[in-house]
Amino acid sequence: MAALLPRSEPVAASASSRFLVLCGVLAVVPGMIHVFLPDGGAGVIAGIDLSRDAGRTVSMFAWAGATQIAWGGMMLAIGLFHRALVPLALVLLLLEKTLHALSFWVLKPGDHHPPESYAVLVAVPVIALFLALALRRRG
Repeated sequence: MAALLPRSEPVAASASSRFLVLCGVLAVVPGMIHVFLPDGGAGVIAGIDLSRDAGRTVSMFAWAGATQIAWGGMMLAIGLFHRALVPLALVLLLLEKTLHALSFWVLKPGDHHPPESYAVLVAVPVIALFLALALRRRG
């Protein structure tokens, strides 16, 4: 494991690094639901009608879940062991959630809004706050 996660300079835990760890957990858990729940959460959580082309929808949820698990693991590793990278991870997280919000509400709006479409509206300003705190702490 040392080759994958070399020691970095010790950086004290901050609110931003703890927030990033929380975001990592909040990515891994739904990712596992999307990968391991029989319908990937598409029907039972997102309320998507799976009567047509369920296989494709469930496969897309599993694909997204795999990405969530990998990205969540990266956020956990950075927040716990490589805190100097917390601002970079928060910038990337902010970009991801901003693109999600734009897609859900502006670029490709639909008549169905899963829970994530509302969660990103809260997440974007909260992530921006913790990014500002992380950057202020460095300056």
